[in-house]
Amino acid sequence: MEKIKFQPLENITLVDRIEKHIIEHIKEHKLKPGDALPKEMELAEWLGVSRTAVREAMSRLRTLGLVESKKHRGMILKEPDLINNIQKAIDTKMLDENTLQDLFEFRLMFEIGMVDFVFARKTPEQVAELERLAREANYEYVDNYFSLKDEFMFHSTLYKMANNQTLLRFQEMLLPVFQYVHDFQEKEITNLNEGNTLVTHLDLVEELKNGTPQSFREAMRMHLSPHFQRMRTRRVI
Repeated sequence: MEKIKFQPLENITLVDRIEKHIIEHIKEHKLKPGDALPKEMELAEWLGVSRTAVREAMSRLRTLGLVESKKHRGMILKEPDLINNIQKAIDTKMLDENTLQDLFEFRLMFEIGMVDFVFARKTPEQVAELERLAREANYEYVDNYFSLKDEFMFHSTLYKMANNQTLLRFQEMLLPVFQYVHDFQEKEITNLNEGNTLVTHLDLVEELKNGTPQSFREAMRMHLSPHFQRMRTRRVI
């Protein structure tokens, strides 16, 4: 097997280097899920390292979901579950406030970006369910309060309407971010509906029923506007 030439790597461990070499091998040979990697001994000889170091690098790739062990075949490539990997990091509850803020901003970008798909793919049944959720929630914006469950259910339904499973899983993964916003909002945000200008969930439903993609996009932007304003004022560059 022809060796691949690499640029020198600085300030990383031996296992880091082995991992990078393996990934470069995958890219160089255009390997796909289901393809087998060289055997552990072959990799050790090829890279001039111990089998123990190769085994540790493979263990990392297995943790990332990039490889799996198959009987009689050794290590083969598999399609990684990106959402699952991020979920594991979030589940540790070790993310600081800045990271949670970044994730919430990411969520805002997603929700603005998905509105055309929601409008195009909505069904009467989904709109009816969305309206039921909005009416049952009975939000009290004057008191700066919203139910975390109600908020999550309403936006989950919106994500379902986009009919994109990866997007839906991403939203489910961000429940801790909803919790962060909920807790912070109760403590620090001033009147959410000052001037009676806030676009509510019922307003969004009305745009889905009788509006246009453009009016729905603008309504969603206005609905999320308080969060955009808060993130803009809290961001420290």
